[in-house]
Amino acid sequence: MNTATQPMITAETFQVPELDRTALPYIQQRIDQKTKPPGALGQLETLASQLALILGQSSFVKSSFVKSSFEQSSFEQSSDEQSSVEESSQGTTSQNQSDHASSVSTLTAQPDRIDSIKPGLLVFAGDHGIAEEGISIAPSAVTQQMVVNFLNGGAAINCFCRSFDIALTVIDAGLLLPVQHPQLVKQSLGRGTHNFTRQAAMSMQQVVSGMLRGRDIAYRHIEQNNNVLAFGEMGIGNTSSASAIMAALLKLPVNQCVGRGTGIDDSAFIKKTQLIQQALHLHRDQLECPLDILASVGGFEIVQMVGAMLGTAEKQRVILVDGFIATAAAMLAVGICPAAKAYMVFCHQSNEQGHQRMLQHLGATSLLSLDLRLGEGTGAALAIPLLRAAVAFYNDMASFESAGVEAV
Repeated sequence: MNTATQPMITAETFQVPELDRTALPYIQQRIDQKTKPPGALGQLETLASQLALILGQSSFVKSSFVKSSFEQSSFEQSSDEQSSVEESSQGTTSQNQSDHASSVSTLTAQPDRIDSIKPGLLVFAGDHGIAEEGISIAPSAVTQQMVVNFLNGGAAINCFCRSFDIALTVIDAGLLLPVQHPQLVKQSLGRGTHNFTRQAAMSMQQVVSGMLRGRDIAYRHIEQNNNVLAFGEMGIGNTSSASAIMAALLKLPVNQCVGRGTGIDDSAFIKKTQLIQQALHLHRDQLECPLDILASVGGFEIVQMVGAMLGTAEKQRVILVDGFIATAAAMLAVGICPAAKAYMVFCHQSNEQGHQRMLQHLGATSLLSLDLRLGEGTGAALAIPLLRAAVAFYNDMASFESAGVEAV
């Protein structure tokens, strides 16, 4: 790879806007006026609020800031911000003061409807050098075989995507064995990562290239009218990479991060734990930031997923995070751009022991808990009907006033 022409990732590379939450009081009031007791739809109400902020079709009303309505709100200006405003206004003329007073009236967005859900699901596939250590129930050849299965429509994720009308895209992010198929998106970073128990999984140039390629494919899908992008993966050995990422990011003991993947036995589990511990010791001086962690112990499918998640957040669309591996990517994305988290919906809590702790670290509550441990984006696909249900009740459920029902 020509490093001279390869840009580096900086804080300015991904411009993720902070999610504007000023409409949240209006959204909550609209939800509370539906014909139900307050909070009766549980997590669907929280989900609807988030979707309304991201995908809301807003009318705009001229309004003035009324401090009393926000005094207990998390959106209130800090005292430092207020002081800054007061200082900047000193020394102005009375005319300027009058102009400033008139500027208090602003156009406030009021999301009356949420756009219908138009989902795409991206499955990033890549192989891992650590698989040669024999700590998975299947060899690396199965990654290639499952990619062919995806492309032929025979996997679990295909069944779910057909059931829920989700557009599925399969991406070769770095397969060891080649696949020739007209529907496969080829943006390979190499024929599998290096075995990170012996050397870095990939170069920093591959990290940068992978993130930019991931962003590009997210952009393309958003241009094709997807307003929700779900993320899945396929790669023998990728739970080892995700466990190492988790331990490095959260500074946790490896035995709290490693799980049994697709179902390894006790001896393989012990070996897996020991190998990841050894790898983290080997790379101990290169684990200080998300990019270094990706280079040291990441996967080609994971790095492209990180870039795609950040690209989706840049375009202010919804990110559906699947299970353990996708959440490892989400943690890295948030580590790079904290504002990205507001666009993420965490779809399920998997059967991997570290996943619950990952969600706790992110302050996230999953929509589903089905003991899934398959990957592929299956949990994200299963969450799509919940998003559609949240949109349906927000858009179409009657209010107490319109239904002539006495408010609870």
